Formats: sequence, structure tokens, C-alpha cells
Amino acid sequence: MTGLLGYFRSLVKPDMMSTGLKVAAVVGTVLFAINHGPALMQRKMDRGRWISAGLSYLVPYLVSVHGQYTSQNTGRNRNNFG
Repeated sequence: MTGLLGYFRSLVKPDMMSTGLKVAAVVGTVLFAINHGPALMQRKMDRGRWISAGLSYLVPYLVSVHGQYTSQNTGRNRNNFG
């Protein structure tokens, strides 16, 4: 299972999800605090900020799973997305 389809499938694999969710919780919380903490404390979170806040958690999850996927497939296919 290589390439982009393989990566998308790995996003819902339980072993990769577990690690990805842990990374997203820690890194996402740090990013949220840095980028949105003052706005949250001042009650100035609008729709755009909440979307951005969601991305603060989503992106670390995607990156974590990508790293795991790449690590598992490095020996099989050097060009994981091609």
C-alpha cells in the first residue's frame, strides 16, 4: 500500500491514529495557546479563528501520520506520493 491512497488509508489505521492523536493533542494545544490564547481569554474568538484553531490540531495529526506512513514504507518505495 503505497502512494497517496496508501497515505489516506493510513489516516484511519488504529495504530497510526493512536500516535497521531497524541501528537495532535500536545502540539495542537501548544499552537492553539500561542496563536489563539489571547483572543480566547478576551472572548474575541470568531468563526475564522475557530477554523484556524481546528487546523492547529489537524495539521500535527496529518504530519504525524505521514511520518509514520513514510517510515513504514521507506524500504518499499522511495517516492511515496508518486
